Amino acid sequence: MLFWQSVLWHCSFTEQYRPKLNNSVKSCLERSILVIIDPMSQDGPLIVQSDLSILLDLHAPRAEDARKALGRFASLEKSPEHMHTYKITPLSLWNAAAAGASANEVVAQLEEFSRYEMPKDIPFIIKDTMDRFGILVLHEYRGEELPGPGMGIQNTLFLECKEVEIEKQLAADKVLGKWLTPSAGGFLLRLVDRGTVKVELLKRGWPVKDEASLREGDPLEINLKFGQPPRWRMRPYQDEAVASLVGDGKPGYGYGVVVLPCGSGKTIVGMATMAAYKRTTLIITTNIAAARQWKTELLDKTDIDESQIGEYSGFMKQVRPITIASYQILTWRPDKTSDFPHFQLLRAVNWGLIICDEVHLLPAPVFRVVAELQAVRRLGLTATLVREDGREEEVFSLIGPKRYDVPWKDLEKKGFIAEALCKEIRIPLDEPTRLSYAIAEHRAKSRIASENVEKEKVAQAIVEHHRGEGILIIGQYIDQLKRYARLFKAPLITGSTPEAEREALYAAFRAGEEKLLIVSKVANFAIDLPDASVAIQISGTFGSRQEEAQRLGRILRPKDRNSFFYSLVSRYTVEEEYADKRRKFLVEQGYRYTIETWDE
Repeated sequence: MLFWQSVLWHCSFTEQYRPKLNNSVKSCLERSILVIIDPMSQDGPLIVQSDLSILLDLHAPRAEDARKALGRFASLEKSPEHMHTYKITPLSLWNAAAAGASANEVVAQLEEFSRYEMPKDIPFIIKDTMDRFGILVLHEYRGEELPGPGMGIQNTLFLECKEVEIEKQLAADKVLGKWLTPSAGGFLLRLVDRGTVKVELLKRGWPVKDEASLREGDPLEINLKFGQPPRWRMRPYQDEAVASLVGDGKPGYGYGVVVLPCGSGKTIVGMATMAAYKRTTLIITTNIAAARQWKTELLDKTDIDESQIGEYSGFMKQVRPITIASYQILTWRPDKTSDFPHFQLLRAVNWGLIICDEVHLLPAPVFRVVAELQAVRRLGLTATLVREDGREEEVFSLIGPKRYDVPWKDLEKKGFIAEALCKEIRIPLDEPTRLSYAIAEHRAKSRIASENVEKEKVAQAIVEHHRGEGILIIGQYIDQLKRYARLFKAPLITGSTPEAEREALYAAFRAGEEKLLIVSKVANFAIDLPDASVAIQISGTFGSRQEEAQRLGRILRPKDRNSFFYSLVSRYTVEEEYADKRRKFLVEQGYRYTIETWDE
């Protein structure tokens, strides 16, 4: 402490008396200060702090290696240009533990990349937190006698507790007592309470290692077909992702989340998992367009017959060995007090596998049903394992831990996704709009900033610069998008665009007949436009990280040229604040935004 006080005193002394010092004295003093505080005597890229935050110096040697290591057990908090801040959280450590990392490995990596000696308590905190994963282990009930009233041998599980003190704590918890019945070495619980108990225990800081068996489900012969034109094959990371979920078939596998960038073939990972298990499968997607895209891919890349694929939507209610539904249909109900009538789909068939596409968008009501289906194999697919509602812990408990993740930039370097250049352009409001913005309420400020008419000039300049390329203009507000459609004489696609018309426009874009599409939030996910190489974001959903990543993903299909992502932001408005938040996930993936101001 005295050392740092001395440094600070020298710095203030220099600033206060600089005018009074002759040049030789100033030079000598400044050199001494530089010697004292120069950190480059140690070139480690990380500074580990006692509050479990970690600073990453982007300019230090091995910064990229350190970033990759951090991605396994820490989450990005702040991402300014030169120094990023990561945070170690219990959930990030439990995900690492579930992926097979040990506390010693995490500590060793921090020590390897740290510029200074770590605070003494950090290794203890990491070990104590990670060691919690594995204290509670869920098994089948192995007793021969009936476990208790309302509990049969086949529908009862045993929660093993390896620490006596923890067992006492849980036994005294009155809320947990609704589901847990004390037994020698742990607790008994009903099969249907499996998910609920896991969520409740995680809230108390006790993650459950679930090694209870999963049901087989009804058999379904399904194989990938590689030999059909156009010929294709599994990429190495796709094979690794499937292997991470399937494992060796023993308890503890068969559920979890695979995180891969948009455009990298998450659907193929899902189909390969189906081929590995060969069981009836329920696929839950973001919308009907995504559902039909899944069907197209299944017919193209597997030997499954079309008669075995059902669509469960507002248009038809087909329940078949492979059934594809949307989150919207599952969460529909006549009114707020009614039950969800379509939840019955999740119990209608003896499913062997449930795939949740874009699992970061899993609606809260579905969590309840998924909690009842813990005996079914589960695969979550996403590009962004972040939720704006903060319910990542429930994804961990109910879908499963993160099984596989690969940095976006790694796939970019290997040519599996396109190289993307990101640019944020800050545009001033005109005088009348500036006055309206100043007196508006907070929520209205966001819309005023988003619909800044000055953005149109910038969009025109960008479109002219990229003439001849496949361009998407993406926005939040329909009125704004209609203006852009008139301005560019381009087709507009929104949620209300009929499905047939929407698919026809996508087909025209893929064929090169349309070079520019104006699209609403429907472009956030599940559209296959491999030739799109320019995205212009004119407005978005506040500070949504996952939306930013999804929109960038529209232009990441591999191609023989770079892709360009432009985000138009109104200067000196709340949009700048939102933009800072939106960039967060992508910066963690290694993307750097060039920030410019627009001045005519």
